[in-house]
Amino acid sequence: MKEPATEPKPAAVGGKSTSPTFPKQAGEARDVKNWVERGVWTERMLERLAKSQEQTVWFSLWDKVWNQDNLNQGILKVILNKGGAGVDHYTTEQLKTEWRQQCTALEEELKSGSYQPRPARRAWIPKLGSAELRPLGIPAVRDRVVQTALRAVLEPIFERDFAEQSYGFRPGRGALDALERVETLLREGYTWIVDADLKAYLDPYSYYTLTAGGWSKS
Repeated sequence: MKEPATEPKPAAVGGKSTSPTFPKQAGEARDVKNWVERGVWTERMLERLAKSQEQTVWFSLWDKVWNQDNLNQGILKVILNKGGAGVDHYTTEQLKTEWRQQCTALEEELKSGSYQPRPARRAWIPKLGSAELRPLGIPAVRDRVVQTALRAVLEPIFERDFAEQSYGFRPGRGALDALERVETLLREGYTWIVDADLKAYLDPYSYYTLTAGGWSKS
């Protein structure tokens, strides 16, 4: 972005008002106390989280993952989010009817160390603005429950490490917050926007070439 002094002030976006306001997506949800899973994070843990430093080491978190309150919340969120079945064809509707049994089974598997996630089901979805298809991995429904339970334990610890102006896939943040930031920069006189995309950045085979002798690193 260019410095404001080198660019003319842009016209206000929004018509009448020179200081348009945007609604927040989740109120004051950026405060960790407003979105953490209370079945996991006690007041004592939240106090330690507030005082923690980068070198802080957290112990005894695994039992928080298979805590029944946490698993129940995970099951509820997965059911409400719906989504397709994984490789085992087990659906969220089945989970809804077998809630108690699945919660107990997952608790026992996680506690004993016998839990094994299933492979993700590969699906291909349209890629916006392109004729290409985007690969999508769909975890099994039970695995989504475990992932949600893990996230409830780990997210508050790592959330503070992300950049202030990062909005994607973060609690209490989203597209409206990003738009509000853009509006602020426009009002300050910034008018240059850089749109960058790294092709196949997360593709595990992007650095390999298939030859007659198998996969070789390029």
